[in-house]
Amino acid sequence: MEPHLDLDAVDAFIHIVELGSFTRAAEAMHTTQAAISLKLKRLEDRLGFRLVERTPRYVELSTQGAVFLERARELMEVHSRALAALGAARQRLAIGISDHVAGPELPALIARMNAQDSQLLIEIRIGSSGDLLQCFDRRELDAVIVRLHAGRSDGEVLAEEKFGWFASPLWRRRTGEPLPVATLAEPCGVRALAGKLLDEASVPWTEVFVGGGVATVVAAVMAGLGVAALAPRMLPLGALEVGAKLGLPDLPCLPVLLHSRAKAGRQRDALTTLSAAFKSAVRGQAARE
Repeated sequence: MEPHLDLDAVDAFIHIVELGSFTRAAEAMHTTQAAISLKLKRLEDRLGFRLVERTPRYVELSTQGAVFLERARELMEVHSRALAALGAARQRLAIGISDHVAGPELPALIARMNAQDSQLLIEIRIGSSGDLLQCFDRRELDAVIVRLHAGRSDGEVLAEEKFGWFASPLWRRRTGEPLPVATLAEPCGVRALAGKLLDEASVPWTEVFVGGGVATVVAAVMAGLGVAALAPRMLPLGALEVGAKLGLPDLPCLPVLLHSRAKAGRQRDALTTLSAAFKSAVRGQAARE
């Protein structure tokens, strides 16, 4: 029977040769030197001959190893082409993330998911919680990460975030004028909640800026247009929490929930990675406050 080759071991052999070191090969493959040595030994045992001569200072190909190296590279190229062909029909995961949830750490979260499964086609849509939940219910999205939405009690709670009233250090409230507020466009649950609390506290207020996304609202706040109800995680360093100073009503902690139809497999694994990374980001923000 022809020997079956372990592609991971073949790849380790190529790394050893190209990098000239077991240590550097281990670093490149994100493993240990002992693991690389074991892979090579198993490959040599499978082939029935030594591939490299080990010395204290360098790694040298054996005569048979030099012949096998060319075949090993051809084998890995064929393997890469096969994976690329499969990638054309790779599995897709469509995720909706609320604009009030998708903070500055979003690139790092996407990177974590890609590192966990680089062959999974990830589609991310940013929008309001209400709109995204409707898309989820219409099965246009596989999962959504949103703020708590009125009338729904389903979803897995990922985190609870405290909201506050934030302004630029340069902003000053003008005596006798309504509180200038920057908000997201409707529909937005946070916008509705903030307005309701201001009204109940008899705080005169007026909208001075309506943004199409949290990033634009943050920009308006830092430009000194007024205040906004936001989670601290969304704001750059230097933004000030001004609620207590201005006598504004306390904003509650608002939960972040995951709604998903992915029960198992690659989609669920990716969502588990995303959820863990998001929880870590929120805990890190809370620890800094």
